[in-house]
Parts: sequence; structure tokens; C-alpha cells
Amino acid sequence: MFVRAPRLPRSAGLLGPAFVAAIAYVDPGNVATNVTAGATFGYTLVWVVVLANAMAVVVQYLSAKLGIVTGQSLATHMGATLPKPARIAYWLQAEAVAIATDVAEVVGGAVALYLLFDLPLVPGALVTVAVSMVVLRVGDRFGQTVLERVVIGFLLLIAVGFTAGLFVAPPDPAAVAHGLVPQFAGTESVLLSSAIIGATVMPHVIYLHSGLTAGRLGERGVRRSIADLLAATRVDVVIALVVAGTLNLALLLTAASSLAGLEGTDTLAGVHALMVSELGAGVALLFAVALLGSGLASTSVGCAAGAEVMQGLLRARVPVLVRRVVTVIPALVVLILGIEPSRALVASQVVLSVGIPFALVPLLWLTARRSVMGDDVNRPLTTALAAAIAGVVIALNGALLVLTFS
Repeated sequence: MFVRAPRLPRSAGLLGPAFVAAIAYVDPGNVATNVTAGATFGYTLVWVVVLANAMAVVVQYLSAKLGIVTGQSLATHMGATLPKPARIAYWLQAEAVAIATDVAEVVGGAVALYLLFDLPLVPGALVTVAVSMVVLRVGDRFGQTVLERVVIGFLLLIAVGFTAGLFVAPPDPAAVAHGLVPQFAGTESVLLSSAIIGATVMPHVIYLHSGLTAGRLGERGVRRSIADLLAATRVDVVIALVVAGTLNLALLLTAASSLAGLEGTDTLAGVHALMVSELGAGVALLFAVALLGSGLASTSVGCAAGAEVMQGLLRARVPVLVRRVVTVIPALVVLILGIEPSRALVASQVVLSVGIPFALVPLLWLTARRSVMGDDVNRPLTTALAAAIAGVVIALNGALLVLTFS
């Protein structure tokens, strides 16, 4: 299928795009949903995190593959396929997903600055946006390769902060193994499972990843074969998303082993305070620093994804500064109104979950068409697996809507 990979040394120079996508898989929304899952339900939803990450590997590989083989992003394909009214409607839902993403990332960065420096949330949000602009400028000025290295640096910082608690209070292996058995613990756990999947299989990075790989074939003037690029991409996706999945699982396990049943786990500030008392000030400091890195890096990636979607669907470019001003307004409104940041984070992930089919179904349709992919069209088994993933996500979304409105 697509699990066979070349030896890493031959492919190392081609790695990178999946790590940019992976940073979105460890954004503050993931922090909120995974910590909430562990603190509320213990190890019950371990299987959801593992399943969501496995699904993400398939989805991100197909997205990268579409860009490599066709030289066009998913959004560009949709823009060329849909009539104008449908393109506008499709863009509006994709933009809503981008805004929900920005709410999670900007609010998360603001919370981290508050925890670290007692900076009020609204100024903290503005600082987060300003730093994300700097990160994007680095990519524009020095190229995608430099941006990939900056993002990988952020990912290493996040890894240290999110796994530190496991070394202080290791989880119970038997409980972790039991958590791998599919199960729920009431309607709230179903809602949270949908949020976890929405925070993991993220629509905006499905669009972005295909855009990041669209120019890889002739990058830096070197014509590379599609076979070499696809082989390297398999390595890229698997490594990047195993890292991201491990960090998400570490958050849930830390909460399950050290914070379960304690008062205050419903807010990130409360989680930080409990980490100080239960795991020590050092672990809590690393967690806050990692949360800040998560917010700064992921909001930069989110802004790039929004620009990719707008260009592909509307065939229009909007200055990055204008996009940042527009998409940051809902996050500022959330903070100004005093809405609890952690609840806003979890709610934003539910919005992302509802948006997944709009990216996933067209991706599956395009990569399964020989007229689009040529000899690199999906094999029947790959198509069947991707269809099963889409079915699981759509079913969870249906359950989410029924439970929410009832």
C-alpha cells in the first residue's frame, strides 16, 4: 500500500513538508482536548488518540501525493472543478474552519504568555499574532526549506514540554493497554472523541500539505522522479505524525496518571497550577513554554493554510497582514467577552471535526481517479482504507450533531 519506505539517508534532503503539517496536530486545541480527555475519563480514550493519528497518516500522505503527482493543491483542484457559486460556498466553510483554527491557536498562545509572564490575555493574543507574522516572513524571505527548519525547531521544543510529565509520573502500563480497547463512557466522551479527531485530522492542513508538495518535483532546479518523491514522502509523513501522535498521547497519559479526578482540570491555567503541585514547578514551566511554542508555530501554519485555500478556490491573493487581522478578530472577541479559553479551544476543535469531510471526500475522490493521478492513482486497498476513514469521521460528526442539539 503506502507503508513501504526507503532508507532515511537517501531521503533526508526531501523531508520537511509533513513536519510543517504536523505542527498543526500539536496545537493548543489538541492540548485542551487531550488533557481534558485524560483528566475526565482517565485512560478510556487512549484508543481514540491512537486511531486519530493513524487516520492522519493516511490522509496526509494522500494530500502530499496529490500535490506531488499533479503539481497542484487540493484547493486548486476544487477551484478548477466547481462552478463559481459552489466555489464561494466551499470557500466560506473552509474559511470558517480556518477561523476556528485561529481561535484555538491564538487563544492558546495568549494563555501561555499569561502563565509565563502574567501578560493579560488580549495583549498576549496580539503578541502571538505578531510573532506568527515574523515566522511567516521568514518563510517568504528565505524559502520553504528554512521555514521547515524553524517549524521543526518548534516541534522539538514542544516535545520536551509535553513529555516531561511522563518521566516524573509514568502511566500505568496495564491501564494504557486497556485504554486501547474501543470504548466510551457516556455522551460527553463521544463529544470529546469527535473533538480529538477534529483536532488531529485537521481540514486546513489537508489543503496546506498538498500545496507544500506541489512544487517538489523540480525544486531547486533538480528534476526528481515521482517515485523518489513519493517514497520520501512516506518516510516524511510517518516520522512527523508519529512524533505528533506521541506528543498528543503523552498529554492524555500525563493527565490520566497525575490529574484525573482533581478540581481545576477544565482550564489550562488550572492544569498548569495542578502540574506545579502534582509534578513540580519545572514540569509546569516546560508545559507552559511548550504551549507557547505550540500556539506560535501552529497559528503561523494556520495562516499559511488559509492563504492557500483562498488562492486555490477564489484565485485571489490577500496580503498576509490583512488575513491575520480578519482571522484574529474572533479570537480577540472570545478573550474580550471573557469566555473561558479552554472551553473555546475544545469548541473550536468540534468545528474542525465538522469541516473534515469537506476536505477528505474530495481528496479521496481525486486521488482515486486515474484521469487525475495517472499511473499513481490509489490502489483499491488504499481507496478502501481512506473511504473507511471518511465513514468513521462522518459517523462521528453525525453523532456529534445529534448529541449537541439534543
